[in-house]
Amino acid sequence: MSKTIVVLGTQWGDEGKGKITNYLSEKADYVVRYQGGDNAGHTICFENKTYKLHLLPSGVFNPKVVNILGNGMVVNVRNFLKEIANLKEMGFSCQNLFISDRAQVLFDYHIKLDGLQEQSLGDGKIGTTNKGIGPAYTDKVSRSGIRFSDFINPSFPELFFKKVKEKNLQLSLYQAEKFDYNKLLEEYQKIAEEIRPYVIDSVTMLNEALDEGKKILFEGAQGTLLDIDFGTYPFVTSSNCSAGGVATGTGIGPNKIKEIIGVVKAYNTRVGSGAFVTEFEDDISRQIRKVGNEYGTTTKRPRRIGWFDGVIVNYSRMVNGLTGLAVTLLDVLTGLKTIKVCTGYELNGKILNSVPASIKDFESCRPIYEELPGWDQDITQVKNFEELPENAQRYLNRIEEITKVPVIIFSVGPDQKQTVIRKKLF
Repeated sequence: MSKTIVVLGTQWGDEGKGKITNYLSEKADYVVRYQGGDNAGHTICFENKTYKLHLLPSGVFNPKVVNILGNGMVVNVRNFLKEIANLKEMGFSCQNLFISDRAQVLFDYHIKLDGLQEQSLGDGKIGTTNKGIGPAYTDKVSRSGIRFSDFINPSFPELFFKKVKEKNLQLSLYQAEKFDYNKLLEEYQKIAEEIRPYVIDSVTMLNEALDEGKKILFEGAQGTLLDIDFGTYPFVTSSNCSAGGVATGTGIGPNKIKEIIGVVKAYNTRVGSGAFVTEFEDDISRQIRKVGNEYGTTTKRPRRIGWFDGVIVNYSRMVNGLTGLAVTLLDVLTGLKTIKVCTGYELNGKILNSVPASIKDFESCRPIYEELPGWDQDITQVKNFEELPENAQRYLNRIEEITKVPVIIFSVGPDQKQTVIRKKLF
């Protein structure tokens, strides 16, 4: 059994990572988010209740699990405190929650600039969530961001003055209202005092935990096709949501990571702009959207619907080094007479088995489909693979054949209990 497991998305996000992470967290000692910010949306269901998380790791509901927002994240401190307050109202202590002192602080000016920059793109919009993620990572990479170690430091006002001055200059280019430094400083200094108890040296904590043989679960946000390097650029997020982001986003050496689980929907969805090879819109897609409740957790936007894309998941296998798949929302396909799966792309008369780097080429790709028979039986109560209808078994088997990765987990409903584990992990 592994001591370190990564759970990440193999598509464009919204694959159900929160549910899988929450399920596995029951036997973990630590759960760590390693990238992104509150542009993420994880919906978790257990004990007949539904919870929606954006910043916090999915293990926060278990008081025995240490939850860490890793150094690879950009954290909106206002929303961090709001999310904690909401959970406390529901009876969760949140005393098991920490932020890396090397993580970046996301400020109000990042959000404002995000919206203005997206608006200025016109028809070429990226489809950002307007949460300030891109501008915050821009500051990080340009070495002008403010980390939590600085946020809770007495030198913060001096650093913040320079940043507000710089951002007000940028806002003037858009002819937008500028920020009042003194007012903003007063607000953020109060927040810094509330945040202080949560800020720790997570790099040391996690490496010491590994030395002690603790079990660590790493939770990714978004999906591989939204990765800044490997996604469908430029319609991507601003961080590394692929497995490589685990090492850089937590300070854990890559040789310490043993199991990498790719979460994949039994079909495909996408929110926002960008090419989507297997997308279709008809009565079947509308049925899938309705049954699967395919609306963004963060944006509330209706998700675009497509058939399962083996090319994308194969690509994710290569990029991430997947050791297993977790197939979610299998129950949503119940009742369909036939189910299509994409096994390759056709581009200018050539067959492709991987995702092209050029967005223009990707937009021109056409799916190569094969059709599989569907099933009508209710599968929401099955407890093992053998209880699935024969055609549902064939569907999962075909996914394994196409992706060359074993399906070690599958989900037949939103509740934590509607999860079937085929390989013991922790």
